[in-house]
Amino acid sequence: MSEHDSYEEDELGKSKSQLKREMHALQDLGKRMLELSKEQLETLPISESLKSAVEQSHRIRQNEARRRHLQYIGKIIRREDDPESLKRAIDAFDAGSEEHTRRHHLAERWRDRMIAEGDSVVGEFFNYCPTSDLQHLRNLARNARKDVEKEKNTGQAKKLFRYLRECIDDAEAANP
Repeated sequence: MSEHDSYEEDELGKSKSQLKREMHALQDLGKRMLELSKEQLETLPISESLKSAVEQSHRIRQNEARRRHLQYIGKIIRREDDPESLKRAIDAFDAGSEEHTRRHHLAERWRDRMIAEGDSVVGEFFNYCPTSDLQHLRNLARNARKDVEKEKNTGQAKKLFRYLRECIDDAEAANP
């Protein structure tokens, strides 16, 4: 590619190839949306037109019609306010994604700190996730600490982890 070609790309915007790559990426994002459950779709920050298009796609059976509909979904996603936050939200549902792993490790660290350090950490977590139920969180942390002190495993640490993960997911979905 010559110096002149790169200058034209900068002046005129993106190349045709770059636009196609972005379009295909949005269509792939649309495909991933089709694999989500209704409950997961409800949590996504999407417009009514996109939600309607995703619901319509479940009724389409012919391959060519489905391909065209995915193009349409990609076009709608392109018009959304923030396609990148939509991608992060969908990644959070994917068990192998970096976002899922990051939230998982974050919940583990909070759980371990609550068990080791006590109620002061519960207050810190409440500042991080103000929508969490403080009393329920304290009870879960206290029960998990008792398990550790008695060297028993009644599943209290797991309950605490699940609640923390739920609160973290809710807080990060509300503030992407």
